[in-house]
Amino acid sequence: MPSPTLADLERLARQAGRILSDGYEKDHQVDFKGTIDLVTEVDHASEEFLIDEISQLFPGHSFLAEESGASAGQTEHLWIIDPLDGTVNYAHGIPLFCVSIAYSCCGQVTLGTVYDPLRDEMFSAERGRGARINGRLLKASSTAELIKSLLVTGFAYDIGHAQQDNLDNFIKFSKISQGVRRLGSAALDLCYIAAGRFDGYWELAIKPWDIAAGGLIAAEAGALVTKINGESAYMQPPQSVLAANPALHAKILECLTGVE
Repeated sequence: MPSPTLADLERLARQAGRILSDGYEKDHQVDFKGTIDLVTEVDHASEEFLIDEISQLFPGHSFLAEESGASAGQTEHLWIIDPLDGTVNYAHGIPLFCVSIAYSCCGQVTLGTVYDPLRDEMFSAERGRGARINGRLLKASSTAELIKSLLVTGFAYDIGHAQQDNLDNFIKFSKISQGVRRLGSAALDLCYIAAGRFDGYWELAIKPWDIAAGGLIAAEAGALVTKINGESAYMQPPQSVLAANPALHAKILECLTGVE
């Protein structure tokens, strides 16, 4: 059975991205998975397309997808899919969202694509071969001082009840950096780290489909990607993420010390 290529993932991401762009700024059927955790019919349509298409191309492969969860299959061939990262943005007509597709072979993510259909930006990476945007090589920023850095973060959907709501960190880093942004799409946050648009990104609680592709892309662009406690296995539960160039990563990590 042939293995997928980066070109396969890019083609799939573009096709799923067309589903997202076709539905953008239209009336949506919005359901709630939690108090503020939304899902639309477009999330489902994108995920169903991807799973159906991949199942035809690579029969027997397994999936971990945001809406349908884990599926049975060959565990050494795993597709990790977020069909619409930034659903809350999307449902409100805010143009910050994407589709994220990662392929993991024998427990290691080897291919990843994140596609922003409105900007037609295809972020992609193959392990050991660098990261690209629309074919152009990406490089993480070299900013080494916190006061000169622009950071980005995110918050869990259960922020109203979480013991660690990340608000203290948001305030702390806002005072010692150029600023802290919150885009509402973890996959794009990581890709913007890869592109040098942001200098550092952290999030205390995250899902594997949010960071599988983006984590590889950021790492292949030269960022150090770990858990918030510095452990390298950021894809292992419980997931958290800290991404920045190595010099800045160490300084952010020091400020996050004590956060588990």
